[in-house]
Amino acid sequence: MERILNYINGQLVEPVSKSYLENIDPSRGKVYGEIPDSDERDVQLATQAAKDAFSIWAATPREERSRLILKVADLIDANLEKLAKAESKDNGKPVKLATRVDIPRASSNFRFFATAILHESTEAHQTDGLAFNYTERSPVGVAGCISPWNLPLYLFTWKIAPALAAGNTVVAKPSEITPMTAFLLSELCIEAGLPKGVLNIVHGLGPKVGQAISEHPDIPLISFTGGTATGKQIAATAAPMFKKLSLELGGKNPNIIFADCNFEEALKTTVHSSFANQGQICLCGSRVFIERPIYEKFKLALIEKTNALKVGDPADEHSNLGAIVSEGHMKKVLSYIDLAKSEGGTVLAGGKQVILEGELSEGYYIRPTIIEGLSYDCRTNQEEIFGPVITLTPFDTDEEVLAMGNSTQYGLAATVWTSNLNRAHSVSSKLNSGIVWVNCWLLRDLRTPFGGVKNSGVGREGGWDALQFFSQKKNVCIKLL
Repeated sequence: MERILNYINGQLVEPVSKSYLENIDPSRGKVYGEIPDSDERDVQLATQAAKDAFSIWAATPREERSRLILKVADLIDANLEKLAKAESKDNGKPVKLATRVDIPRASSNFRFFATAILHESTEAHQTDGLAFNYTERSPVGVAGCISPWNLPLYLFTWKIAPALAAGNTVVAKPSEITPMTAFLLSELCIEAGLPKGVLNIVHGLGPKVGQAISEHPDIPLISFTGGTATGKQIAATAAPMFKKLSLELGGKNPNIIFADCNFEEALKTTVHSSFANQGQICLCGSRVFIERPIYEKFKLALIEKTNALKVGDPADEHSNLGAIVSEGHMKKVLSYIDLAKSEGGTVLAGGKQVILEGELSEGYYIRPTIIEGLSYDCRTNQEEIFGPVITLTPFDTDEEVLAMGNSTQYGLAATVWTSNLNRAHSVSSKLNSGIVWVNCWLLRDLRTPFGGVKNSGVGREGGWDALQFFSQKKNVCIKLL
């Protein structure tokens, strides 16, 4: 049994309660470790350590902060294989996906923000010859960072890297479903010589640890990625306390395919954008809208490619899809497939749980699923499923597909496939979404703002937006004599 510990004040420590939760390998459906069942007492210890470290870390020259953060990135790179295997075992995703995307991106997050702080500038203004104004930016204090289970280390570092780079100290909670790589990161931070108390990682359940972070009076800002319902709870707690909030929540993203698209490129990328990480990415295009002239051709080609995908052992380099993250989530996804059938949908591919052989026979696997014949406003097309399930809907006009694409409570991301530049600009501007990819998907530049509208969240992460969120501005006005 692999036992995870909290990382508080530079040390790996047991939870105050001495109680632990089971950590399950979803590919086998078996317990393989234990994680701390922490509570508000552990959060208090972590917050006090972060408070004690703040003044020193905030005053540390940015070159030194950058050096230490880059050292953590170097250690992530040096431990790529170990971290990728741990991510796969904890989450169920293929090892090759964690090796190519998740772990390298975690390293890139640290590198980007560690170097970005070396190139910051601030605003200055002359006021009609009367005064000179400049803007100071300083760290806020102790940052609370709460991350999800779908891209565990990737999104964990997406929060803590800019927080630390900006000079804040951090109390962080990784998902209790996928805690292993955050624990391994704490070991790397010790090896890198990160000063004690600068980063603190408290493992445990959301109602205990996440809530304690959200309501702690000495944590003035919260960055959260996860479900919309949890985001509402955090906002209800933190907003009356006037905390800074960044909430990256759910999505129900449209993938709009026009008849003038590059057919093969749109097809190949749609398979990827539908089922990458078992569809457990908030940016996946779960509603596929296809212009009617190519609907049947695209549908048949998509079914063929989807049926060719291999669901299997995450350690097998030939597996395209691994396990769903947990038994509870697998049951949720399967329940939505049943719902789609009851709403009049026809399953064109998949739609079933997969039972593998041998030691994987109790794992949580689902065939990638394609459904058609549903109205755009039914529950299946309106609610976030967060699994390997997509729906196909034909459309005839730009206006029609925009109305359907914008119809949900979410507005995180969208994809548009067309060779018409005017249409690309026009449709992109009318999609009520925080991100629009044209003729691509998940092509990310870390300098760009990331976030959604409507119930997909509040605020923006990434680039200067992230550094500004983890900073506070002060205007200094000096009257000229």
